[in-house]
Order: sequence, then structure tokens, then C-alpha cells
Amino acid sequence: MTQKIIPNVWCDGNAAEAGEFYSAALPNTTSTLAARYPDEVPDWQAEYAGQPLVVDLVVDLVVDGFRIMLINAGDDFRPTPSISFMLNFDPLLFDGDADAARAALDRTWAALSEEGQALMPLDEYPFSPHYGWVQDRYGVSWQLMLTDPKGDPRPFVITQLMFSGDVQDQAREAVEFYTSLLDDAAIGTVIAYPQRTGTAGAGSVMFGEFHVGDQWFSMMDSNVEHEFGFTPGVSLEVRCREQAEIDRLWEALSAVPEAEQCGWLVDRYGISWQIVPENMGELMARPGAYERMLNMKKLVIADF
Repeated sequence: MTQKIIPNVWCDGNAAEAGEFYSAALPNTTSTLAARYPDEVPDWQAEYAGQPLVVDLVVDLVVDGFRIMLINAGDDFRPTPSISFMLNFDPLLFDGDADAARAALDRTWAALSEEGQALMPLDEYPFSPHYGWVQDRYGVSWQLMLTDPKGDPRPFVITQLMFSGDVQDQAREAVEFYTSLLDDAAIGTVIAYPQRTGTAGAGSVMFGEFHVGDQWFSMMDSNVEHEFGFTPGVSLEVRCREQAEIDRLWEALSAVPEAEQCGWLVDRYGISWQIVPENMGELMARPGAYERMLNMKKLVIADF
């Protein structure tokens, strides 16, 4: 799978520990230290000098696995269920064995639930014979679903965006906006609420999906009032081929000037994005690159 957008999870100084946890909890998953903080950092980052900066998590149940980046930082932000990861335990991924798929789901649920919190208990629901939603010990939310192999094939991992609070009922508008900006992107199935249901208005999105290339996402408008919303605790990193693409996406997406820093921005819906060059690793290997990046808002390749 070609993955244009890589979710980043903000970790409170424990990215390496979290990587080890997920590599044990998720099927066929590995974690690798991708980058360290420089030995010389600003005084406000002194505690991180030489420490892990990014841990690369690859869920490799299928060929070309799904990547999640774990960022080693402080306690400024925490993930919320507004962005969660759906895990599709399709029997086709387990040689057509539904019992094996269900057993793998149960093992993953048990591991993620340890010191975590069930948001929807593992049970039978109208949309799945075996489903549960859990927030793990690090605050990351996962939806585990036993899927019907007769349906259209979907990847094992799908990132879901849930709109509530100040952006209630804006899922369809947001996704139309995102797919208009990203190459090879389109909206798929959208199921609307037929009538007002809790906080969700009639016609808003009960469940929908879109894709960027062959990477799939889902979206929904919550029908329950929540105290949480989108935060930088989970951000979406877009790998750009050239400066022109960085400039175009930055101009279209950034809606909170005070949030602009080191390639990070916050859009009109509150979702955090990182707009970065696809050769970011190579750029950061240049002497003094880290310090120069700290002084940037939008990343400028020529300035590295």
C-alpha cells in the first residue's frame, strides 16, 4: 500500500515503550527507532537530548504494512477518540478462517484493554457480529471489528475521524474539502442519519469513507455529546514530493496561525496536520537541520 498520510501519535516521553507495547499487542507489528533528538538541543528540550524522537510502528498483516509514527515529546497533548484506528479482522486475512480471525481479534482486544478503557464493550452489534472500541493505556483509541469477507475489501487499518462539539455535523463538508486538496482522493460510501439522532442532525454522516490513493479513511458525525475533540495528540502527516505541494497544502489547510510551527498546522475543523517533504529523513541528517527546523513554521526545503 502506498501511504500518503501517516498518523502521528504524541507520546509523553514514552514512545519507545509504547512501540514495544504495540508490537506485542497488534498482529504482525514491528517498532523501530526512526530518529533521535540531537545531542545539542535548546534548553527547553534539554531532557530529550540524545533520546528517541520518533518510533516507526508498522502493522504488517498484509503486504506493504500500515505505518504509524510515535512522537516522543512531553505532556502537552494527549490522543482522544476523535481520531481512532479501525482494525478490520477480515477472515480473508486469516486464510478464510473466521474462527482464526475472531481469535486474533480477541487476543488484540485483551492486550489493548489491559490498563485501558472500553468505550464500547466487545459484543455483537447490528453492523458486526464481534466489535469493540477501546482506549488503551496511552490514550490511543482502537475499533476492532470482525468483518464480512463478502463485502468490498478494505485494509486492515483504517483511520477514522469523528466530528463532534464545535464541528458537529461537519464530517461530509470536511471530507469534501480534504479530497479536493489531495491527489487521487475520492469519497466512497456515505450512510446518513435518516433523522436527528442525539446530537447528530438528519442527513449528517452516520458512517462514511474516503480514500487517498489506496489508503482508506472513515468518518462520522457523533450522535453523542463528548467533552473531547481533535487535538495534536494524533496528527496527520502528509509526505509531499516538492515545495510547491507543501506551499499549496499549507495555504489551503492552515487556519490557526498561532499553531503553525515546525511544519505543524491546525485546520478549520481542529485537526492537526504535518506538511513535510517526503525526504524529511535526508534533510534532517544535514548538520544544524534540527535547529533550523525549530525556527520554521511552514517547512522550506531550500532552508535546510
